[in-house]
Amino acid sequence: MRALGAEQVEEAVADCVTALGAVTDRNWEEVRAGRLEWDCRRTAEHIASDLIAYAAQLAGRAQDAYTPFAFGLDEDTDNTGALQVITTTGALLAAAVRTTPRAARAFHPYPFRHANREGFAAMGVAEVLLHTHDIAEGLGIGYEPPAGLASFVLTRIFPRIRPGPEPWPTLLWATGRGDLPGRQPVTAWKWSNNPVLRSERLTLEGVTPATAADLSLAGDGGYEWVGGAAAEGTREGAGIMVKQYEEGAFHPEWGMYVLVRREDDRAVGAMGFHGAPGADGRVEIGYDLVPGARGNGYATEALRTLSHRALEQDGVRTVVAVVEQENVPSQNVVARAGFTRAGEDAGQLTYELRG
Repeated sequence: MRALGAEQVEEAVADCVTALGAVTDRNWEEVRAGRLEWDCRRTAEHIASDLIAYAAQLAGRAQDAYTPFAFGLDEDTDNTGALQVITTTGALLAAAVRTTPRAARAFHPYPFRHANREGFAAMGVAEVLLHTHDIAEGLGIGYEPPAGLASFVLTRIFPRIRPGPEPWPTLLWATGRGDLPGRQPVTAWKWSNNPVLRSERLTLEGVTPATAADLSLAGDGGYEWVGGAAAEGTREGAGIMVKQYEEGAFHPEWGMYVLVRREDDRAVGAMGFHGAPGADGRVEIGYDLVPGARGNGYATEALRTLSHRALEQDGVRTVVAVVEQENVPSQNVVARAGFTRAGEDAGQLTYELRG
């Protein structure tokens, strides 16, 4: 399975080096980098520092904190040398992304204290693009990276940002570096890696807008599926998520989760919420397993995990599941997960689990 993100890291670094290579004759230490407090030299060092730090997290599978080591450029390193270091550290991150198993995660503080290889790649690309912009702005030169790189970042670590007309201006706005018509200026921001939950045998991996888009278009979403492909219900749910993202109504914790069997890292289905909880404290959940994975208790196990997680959140009082009257296996799933029947309407049965 191809590791998404390595090529994007390499492309971002190459774009950075090309743009800044044209101004290596300037004194970067005398110029402030855009709106930052750092000068351009310090900002270039920061790019390299983040790239090597992310590579170290992935390579060492750090779980509780950043890998404890210091990084810095030698005092006599000139601007050309600084760009060489960015190239090298970018290559190390790309290599770490390529060689890290799909399911592996390492520590990153926000917001769920972990990220996978694609998340670290997106964070690395973001650091390169945004700080190259800062340096270019400070030095008074134009800079605009390929739109695909900005989109790669937005659809993986900015899931709650409604897409704008173009990805790059949207990313600048989302990080407090620019304006977008009709939107208030951003004064504080954080990116967001996808949530992950664990049950006895499964890992429930929150779906990013990028994954949802791929699944909705008959792709595999980056997973190896039991039976070879995701179920139709999963694709329909992914399409709903894409629409929510486009409308700025996507909430990572209240979206879809792919159910991955840990014993072989194969996806067996998907489960998720129809949206964020309402003012009445109710949230609706749905699920879909591929035929080859049914009958093993995976849906019950995942439903218990996700619904109980939901009820632990502030303001959530009831998890609701609506099941077709003729779908007896699904009725058995919700019953085994502790739901009780609460109503019937037009051939559909409503089940509830209360906190």
